Amino acid sequence: MAYFSEAIKLIKKYEGFNEKAYADPITGAYPYTIGFGSQFYPDGSLVKPGQRCSKKKALEYLEHEIKIIDEQLSSLELSLDNSMRQALISFIHSVGWQSFLYSSIVDAIERSDYKETIDLMYQWVLDAKHQVVGNLIQRRREENHLFLQEIKESSRSAAQKFNSVLLRAFREYDGNPFQLKAIKTLEDQINPYTLSEFANNFLFSLESEEEEYLSHDFD
Repeated sequence: MAYFSEAIKLIKKYEGFNEKAYADPITGAYPYTIGFGSQFYPDGSLVKPGQRCSKKKALEYLEHEIKIIDEQLSSLELSLDNSMRQALISFIHSVGWQSFLYSSIVDAIERSDYKETIDLMYQWVLDAKHQVVGNLIQRRREENHLFLQEIKESSRSAAQKFNSVLLRAFREYDGNPFQLKAIKTLEDQINPYTLSEFANNFLFSLESEEEEYLSHDFD
């Protein structure tokens, strides 16, 4: 289960461990929960009042549930990286498969609209009485951070590579036609506001260096 280590860590952290089965706080009866938030056993039978389990068994129950959730996610054929999948496993373990399946979250993921995805996940922080549950806010925050983790890492890597290319271009610029064409192509593709901000900052840095140089006393 190393592949799902982050999902397991999140679930264990926010579900906590309960050796003895406890009743649903709303119904006062079923569904009963045991271990790390399990409401059924690997054989499909429901958790019943009075039952107990060890932490070792609780982890086995959790790993079985994660396997089922992963299979259910795979059946939707969503385009997910490993971080996204683990974040959704924790989320689904919290809200339930049916709640997730018929939510707008699935549609947002299908559109690759990840901003809307995390915005929608943040809405699932209420209890049955529509009161905000404090630990759910933090859980959603961690799930969303995990969901975006590989996207952010990829963006940082791309930005670093782009910065490296720009620095080399500045160093080697000599005004030849190929360089001018490349600069014009890049200029056409960049958002004009971003380009304007870059120009202002770049020219400001040059002016600052010039003023500093002129202010020196060379006597």
